[in-house]
Amino acid sequence: MAQPDRTTSTIDDYLLHCVELVFIASEGGSLLRTSGALARAMSPELHAASQAGLAPLVHPDDRRSFDEAWARLRGAAEPMVLDLRLKTADGSFKFFECTARWVPEREEVYGSLRDAEERIEQEIQLKLLRAINDHLPICLWAIDERGVFVHHDGKGLAAAGLKPGQFLGLNIFDIYPEDGTAELRKALAGTMSYFVNELEGVHWEAWYLPIQNEGGEVTHVAGVTLDVTAAKRTEQELRAKLELIQRQQQVIRSLSTPIIQVWDRVLTLPLVGIFDSTRADDVMEGVLREVVRTQARYAILDLTGIEAMDTETANHLMKLSGAIKLLGAEGIITGIHPAIAQTIVGLGVDLTSIETRSTLRQGLEHCIQRMGGERRRTGGETRRRAAR
Repeated sequence: MAQPDRTTSTIDDYLLHCVELVFIASEGGSLLRTSGALARAMSPELHAASQAGLAPLVHPDDRRSFDEAWARLRGAAEPMVLDLRLKTADGSFKFFECTARWVPEREEVYGSLRDAEERIEQEIQLKLLRAINDHLPICLWAIDERGVFVHHDGKGLAAAGLKPGQFLGLNIFDIYPEDGTAELRKALAGTMSYFVNELEGVHWEAWYLPIQNEGGEVTHVAGVTLDVTAAKRTEQELRAKLELIQRQQQVIRSLSTPIIQVWDRVLTLPLVGIFDSTRADDVMEGVLREVVRTQARYAILDLTGIEAMDTETANHLMKLSGAIKLLGAEGIITGIHPAIAQTIVGLGVDLTSIETRSTLRQGLEHCIQRMGGERRRTGGETRRRAAR
């Protein structure tokens, strides 16, 4: 009775219990043998189409590069190493590193697969980090728990007059003064720190990030320092422009509501356009200030240029007139259009307590007459006192 091939039996036993994803394939790609781990990890299609090999499991976007690499295997001196996506047992595609070598003695291909998801993700993260490091005005550094630099890089170092790697092996507490490391010590104690500062005209925005081990102990602190000088300069320029606009608006408001002293102790304010709450505040402030400064006796509010009025506008006029009266002066309204008069009546606003005249001239004449009468009364009283 023929004895079984012990070598074949050993190989089969190894493949059955092997925890690695290994396979033996023909030159054409048919899978001759696979490890139990590979059979369990891959899609059921692997069992149904072993003659077609790995190809049916390869993601369509990776199929061409896989076929071309496999075709070059027979004459290649070095093994094929290729990252590709394969359909797994749950039907999803995952990245694997496929390594395969042509074995001339056996006329077969020996290969293995390794899960490459984590490695590829790390490579992508490193590429992103490198892109940020090389193109943004940023400093990336890290220190251990003693404060010794283990990483020191970034395009932003140039703004600080430093070179990449210049601080490697040095202790940060020896480089910077004690009072400048408070935020860093917070991070070493396990608390993330964020702050903004300025050094020699350069504005920095900084984050100190504690890195902890599985036991919760801080082993390192990562520093991310961003040069925000350009943004700060833009902010300052924008603030200056806004302040200029505000000053210009103030000038425009002053010009749009000129307060004119038309007679001794008589002010006039010709209102034109829209008289809203914002403008009413400016007008009230300006009028009251001028009444006090000039010791005015009368303030004429001329509405000739106001084409429409609502309840809010009328209330503003009432408040302004009342404020003028509190300062010992009298407010007079002139130039009310007939349409506005009808609106005021319709709104039920009571303006009977305010002196009104048809035109600015009539208002001025009223003020002059009143002041003339007051002077005559005052003069007569003075003469009577002198006669006594």
